[in-house]
Amino acid sequence: MEAKRLTLFAGHYGSGKTNIALNYARHLHRQGLSVTIADLDIVNPYFRTRDSEDALRAEGISLICSPFANSNLDAPAMPKEIYALVSERAEYGVLDIGGDDRGALALGRYVPDILAENNYEMLFVINRARPLTRTVAGTLEVMEEIVEACALPFTAVVNNTNLGPDTTAEDVLSGMDYARAVAEAAGLPLKMTCADERLCGELEGRIDPLFPLAIQKLYYMLEND
Repeated sequence: MEAKRLTLFAGHYGSGKTNIALNYARHLHRQGLSVTIADLDIVNPYFRTRDSEDALRAEGISLICSPFANSNLDAPAMPKEIYALVSERAEYGVLDIGGDDRGALALGRYVPDILAENNYEMLFVINRARPLTRTVAGTLEVMEEIVEACALPFTAVVNNTNLGPDTTAEDVLSGMDYARAVAEAAGLPLKMTCADERLCGELEGRIDPLFPLAIQKLYYMLEND
């Protein structure tokens, strides 16, 4: 799976883009690449790259987070390190974009530099189990709102249909026709289908390409360890 220098993950709230971004950063790091993950999600307080900060740094992966994430500011200041990651082009970057059009607004300030370099993937993460993305038409509407907000077109679709910890291999397989239909209607390739790594043995050879996910522990889980 050849990577662009910048890989951006965006989608509907609860699509799973944060967990995918974390796993993708680790995937790049395992290939020997110097990689930084940048959390531009200023909206969602429950799924946060910051919860994995210690583990990422121990693995040699840098993390950039806004100190104003989860605040009520309409246009919070973003760390200068994100500007450097995008504009200096010194290392690979994985960007976790906030949910829907409101979250995508934070991306807009970086788009001119991203387009100028033209070495990026903008990946639309879809999960058929989420309320507003259960149909192709509804999913495309979410996609169009995100693009309008940030002015950066998507380049591919990532299928992450799941029901959380109760997901079975059959649940993942049941979302494949939907994912292919969304990609076809959008005129984009279906880059990969993600699944909890515990299910990948059952899915191997039935989905290609399949991207295994180690599920992130959230802050309330970490406190109970």
